[in-house]
Amino acid sequence: MTAELVRGQNHTLPQTRLEIRVSAGSPVVAGATLGDERGTVRGAEWIAHPASHRVPGLEVSRQAAADHRLAVDLDALPAEVHRVTVVLALPMGAGRPVSFGAVAAPFVAVTGLDGTEIATFTLTGLDTESAVSALELYRRQGAWKVRAVGQGYAAGLAGLFADQGVAEAAETAAAIQEAVASGLARSVTPPPRTTEGERVRHPAGPAAAGAQAPAPPVPEAQPAEPLGDPASARTEAPGGGPIDYAHPRRQTSAPPPPPPTAPPAAPGQPARPVAGDATGWSMDERLYNQIWGMFEDLARAVAAYRSAVDFAESRMDQELDRALSDPRNRIGGAGDRAREAARAKRDELTGRAREALERDLAELAAESAVVEPALPAAYAGWDNPVWHAYRVPMEIPMALRLGDLRLGEAPDLRIPLLVRLPLERGIWIDSGRTASEAAASTTGDQLRGLAVETAVTLAARLLAVYPAGDFSVHVVDPAGSAAGQLSPLVGSGVLAGPPAAGAEGVASVLAHLTRRVDLVQMAIRAGAADALPPDLDTGEHLLIVNDFPHGFDDRAVTQLRYLADEGPSVGVHLLMVADREDARAYGPVLDPLWRSLLRITPVADDHLADPWVGHAWTYEPLRTPQGSRVLEQVLALVAEARRGGRR
Repeated sequence: MTAELVRGQNHTLPQTRLEIRVSAGSPVVAGATLGDERGTVRGAEWIAHPASHRVPGLEVSRQAAADHRLAVDLDALPAEVHRVTVVLALPMGAGRPVSFGAVAAPFVAVTGLDGTEIATFTLTGLDTESAVSALELYRRQGAWKVRAVGQGYAAGLAGLFADQGVAEAAETAAAIQEAVASGLARSVTPPPRTTEGERVRHPAGPAAAGAQAPAPPVPEAQPAEPLGDPASARTEAPGGGPIDYAHPRRQTSAPPPPPPTAPPAAPGQPARPVAGDATGWSMDERLYNQIWGMFEDLARAVAAYRSAVDFAESRMDQELDRALSDPRNRIGGAGDRAREAARAKRDELTGRAREALERDLAELAAESAVVEPALPAAYAGWDNPVWHAYRVPMEIPMALRLGDLRLGEAPDLRIPLLVRLPLERGIWIDSGRTASEAAASTTGDQLRGLAVETAVTLAARLLAVYPAGDFSVHVVDPAGSAAGQLSPLVGSGVLAGPPAAGAEGVASVLAHLTRRVDLVQMAIRAGAADALPPDLDTGEHLLIVNDFPHGFDDRAVTQLRYLADEGPSVGVHLLMVADREDARAYGPVLDPLWRSLLRITPVADDHLADPWVGHAWTYEPLRTPQGSRVLEQVLALVAEARRGGRR
C-alpha cells in the first residue's frame, strides 16, 4: 500500500534497490547528495547532478526535464553514507520561472524496480524558493527509511549546498547550472500541458512488463498560454495597426475539445485514429497538439520499454547472485539450472515489454499514417502533395516544421519537429563534424554545403508560410563561399537584398537590423509609434549568417549577440550556419549566444532531447525529393505575390 507522506513524515523502505520518480509542471534539475551520520556532504564527489550523474549507488538524470527517474541502490553506497537527499532546483535562464511558487507543485514517488509505489510526496507550500530538499533516505538502526522534507531555499542550490556543509557551495551550484544550461540549449520546447484525457497515455516504467504501477498524478493543467512566447508588446504602427510579434490567434483561455470526427470503435477494438483529435481553437492548433501528443507518447512508451528491460536485467542479476552465493549450487547442475531459470525469466519479461512496445508503436504508426497526409504546408514535408497546391497564405500558421525526430527502437516512425511561430529563439545549423554516422561519412566541405542548403530550405519555408511582404530575409556570406547553395533565394528575388560580402557588408546589414530593433523597442516602450521613420519595415526579418565568425570583428560579434537576445521579441530572428570550433578563439564570450539558439544539423544526428524523459532523439533535416523543383516553384509564387503587393 502506498504511503502518501506529508512534510516531516517518514516511512520504512521494504527494499534497497529503488527508483525515485519526479513529475513537475516545468523542467527542473534533479540531483542527490550523500551525507554522513551528521548529514554533512564531504565534497563535490558526494553530489550526483547533471554534470556528474553517477556516484556509487546512485544515478540521476543528465539534464533538466519535467519528469525524472533516479536509480538508487542503497547497498552499493559507501559505508560512511547514512543519508541520501533528493534535490530539486529550477534551471536558471531568461524567461524561466525563478521560484517554485510560480510552477505546479512537484510530485515525488519512491518505487520498487517493478514500478510499485512505496511512498509519495507532493511539495506544496513553496513560494520564493528556487531549490528544495525533497526527500531524504536515511539509515536508522540498520534499516533504511524515507522522510518527506520539502525544505526550500530562496538562495538556490548554493544555499542548499552550504546548509549541507559543502565547502565550495557557490562554485558547485554554478557548475551544475552551467551544465544544465548546455543541456537545455539542445532540448526542444514542449507546448503547454494539456488537460488529461485528450490522449491515451502509455504506461511508464516496468509496468509495461506486466507490473501494475500506479501513475503519478498529473499537475494541475495551466491556462493555454504558449510556453516561451515573446512579449506581447503593442503600440500603434504608422498605418494605425498594432506592432505585435506574438501570434495573432493565440488564446489565453482553454480551447474547446475536438469535435467528434469518426464513429466510435466496436467493443474490444482500438479506436481508429483521426487527424486533429486533440484540443485546439483551429485545425492547425489541433494538429499541432496532436503531433506533440504523439511525440510525448513515443517518448514515454520507449522509456517504459527501456525501464522494463533494465528491471529484467537487474532481476536476473539478483537471482543469479542469490543462487550462486550458496556453495551447494556451484557444483553439479544446480548452478546451470539457476542460470537458465534466471535467463528465462529475463527473456519472458523482456518479451512482454517488447510486445507492449510493439502495440504502442503500431498505434502511433497508424496515427501517423492518418495525420501526415492531413498536414498543412507549414507542417508537411517537401514530398507532401499539399505543396503542389500551394498558395501564399493570408495569415501565419501556428507552427513550422523543422525536420523529423525518431528513436532507435522505432526507426521507421518519424515525428515532425514543430516550432511555434513567430520564432521564439534563433536557430543554429551546425556545419561542423559531429559523432553521428552520417557526419562521419561526409567530408567537411560537404557538411558545410549541406548546412547552407538546410538554411535555404528553412528560409524558403518561412517565406512560404507568411503573408506576402510580412517576412524578409537577409543573408550575410562574408567570403561568398555559399553562392551556389544560395542561388534559389537569389535567383527568385525573394531576398531583401544581395547577400552581404566582406567586413563592410557584414557591418552594414548588422547596423541596419540593430537600428531596427532599437527603434521598435523604443517605440514600444514609449508608445511613440508616430516617431518611427516612415520607411521602417515593421514586418518580421530573418538574418542568415554563413561561415561565422569569418568577416566578424568584435563590434560585429557584439551586435550579433544583441540581435540573438533582443531580436525575437520585436520580429528579428537569427539563423546561423557555423562550426562552433571555428569560434573557439572568442573563448566563453560566445557561450550565451550558442545556448540561446536551437541547434539542428544538416545530416541525421542524435543530439536533441525531449523535456519529459530526456531521450536522445535522432534529428533528420527536411530535404526536397531528388529531382523535384518544388522549392523553386514555391519561391516563384512567393516572389510573384511580393511583387503584386508592391504595385
